[in-house]
Amino acid sequence: MGSFAPSRFRALLLGALSAVLPLTALSPAPVSAETVLERAAKSGEVLMVGPSDIPPLIRLGAKGEPEGYAIDLARRIDRQIKAELGSKLQIRFVPVDNAAAMVEAVASGQAGLACGVPFSWERDRVVDFSLPIALSGLRLLSRSGAVDGSPASLAGRSIAVVEGSIGAGALGSLQPKAKAVSFSTLAQAVTALEQNKVAGVLGDTIVLAGLRQQRRLSGVTLVPQVPYLSYGVGCIVPENNSTLLNVVNLAIAGLFQGYLEGRPDAVASVDAWIGPKGVLSVPTERVRAFFQSVLLSREGFILGGSSPAASR
Repeated sequence: MGSFAPSRFRALLLGALSAVLPLTALSPAPVSAETVLERAAKSGEVLMVGPSDIPPLIRLGAKGEPEGYAIDLARRIDRQIKAELGSKLQIRFVPVDNAAAMVEAVASGQAGLACGVPFSWERDRVVDFSLPIALSGLRLLSRSGAVDGSPASLAGRSIAVVEGSIGAGALGSLQPKAKAVSFSTLAQAVTALEQNKVAGVLGDTIVLAGLRQQRRLSGVTLVPQVPYLSYGVGCIVPENNSTLLNVVNLAIAGLFQGYLEGRPDAVASVDAWIGPKGVLSVPTERVRAFFQSVLLSREGFILGGSSPAASR
C-alpha cells in the first residue's frame, strides 16, 4: 500500500493503491435513491471514511499506510462483498477528521462505510449501525493526581473535548462549571494535555488508551475506573442499505466466530490491536466473552462449537 501526506487526502484501496483524493471530494453532493451497492456497481468502489489517528482502530503505519483493528475488519468486509455478490467492488479508504465527520459523510451518502464509530441514539437516527465490534466508554485522560475523575474535580478546570463528539455533549451534564476547550481531533486534544494547556481530555477510552500507548506518555492516567458512559463501537452504513449492512454483519460475525474457533488469521487480527498482545491488553477470556455475547444476540450466528485451539 502507498502512503498519503497529511496535507491532502490520498485515497487508498484496501488491497490496491488508488489516485489522490482532495478534501473537496467530500463536499456535499446530491444523494439519489440508489443504494450504496447500486452506485458502487457503476464506480467499482465503496468509499470508507475514518480518522487516521485513532489507534488501535485506525492509525498510520511505518510506511504511511492505514492500519488497525477497523482496517483489518474493512479488509474482511471487502472480501465478504466479493464472496456474497461475486463482484469486483473494492473498498477505498479516505481519512476525515473525527467521528462526527464520519457520521456526516455516511449519513449524507457521500461515503458508504465507516468503522470504529461510537454508538449513540442520536447517530442511530441518521445512519444504520452494524453489530458492535468493541465496547468502549467515556473517560478522562489526565496527569496522575491532577484530576481524579469525579465530577467535582472537573469544576473550574479546562477540559479538552472533540467538536461534535459524545464527550463534548456530555461535559456540561457531568460538570457545568468545567471549561470546555474544543479541538478538531482527539490527537490534537492529547497534544494540548502534553503541553499543559488543559487539565484533561474527555473522550473515547479505546482511542485515549491507544494514543497514550502510541506516544509512550508517562505520568498520565485514565479516570474514573468506571466510565462516565459506556457504549458499543461499530461500523455504519447509510440508512436503507440492508444488503450492505448484512454483508458488514457477516464479516464481523465471521471474524468473531473465527476468533472463538482459534483460527490464526482471526486471532492475529484481534490480538494485535485489542487483545492481550495489543494496545488495550484485554485478556483473551474477556474478548471471547464479548464476541460470544454479540453472536448469541443474533439467532443463528453461532455456527458451531469452539475448537480445542480456542480454549488454550
